[in-house]
Amino acid sequence: MFSKISRYRKLPNVTALDAQGRLLSSKELRLLPKVTGTFRHTVDSGDRLDQLGYKYYSQPLQWWNIVDANPVFLSPLALIGKDALVTTRFPVDIAGVPPWSSLFQALQSVLGVEDVEIADDVQLVQQVITVGGQTTIAFVEQVTYFVLVTYNRLNVTAASLASSIAAVGFTVMPFVDADQVGQEIIIPPQPVG
Repeated sequence: MFSKISRYRKLPNVTALDAQGRLLSSKELRLLPKVTGTFRHTVDSGDRLDQLGYKYYSQPLQWWNIVDANPVFLSPLALIGKDALVTTRFPVDIAGVPPWSSLFQALQSVLGVEDVEIADDVQLVQQVITVGGQTTIAFVEQVTYFVLVTYNRLNVTAASLASSIAAVGFTVMPFVDADQVGQEIIIPPQPVG
């Protein structure tokens, strides 16, 4: 039995055989609805799905309309930046040859770490140089390296990962989570019926 505001209430019943040959009753597969409208909400660190449902539809149980309108997120909690699996970007600096192999071994041995990647950002920076006795302005490449770590924040913290990176020989600058806070999500119109 489904409540009158359930997204499954109007779906037809179907029956199917399970692996043991029993006939089971269920609902038909619910496809995501086509979203119209362009209203957006900027995610805040204090957002909760039930509060967003109440804010936009006066009904906290209507949060699933917002989730349906944002199918790029694999879980409802990822939509508001509260997913257990998070990616943090650690800017690093090192003198000499970076010990990438040691870094990968150290981080992949940490319980909860799912993935480790290295990224770089190259910018052209003005620099005054002297060539043949003449001073001139040249554009020089400045490279910044980042360690992107995807991990389960229920098992490990960003601060402990930063300590693991520093223990290998890197200098870790302030890090940031690559989450949904500050990003926009779609708020569809309230469904009719």
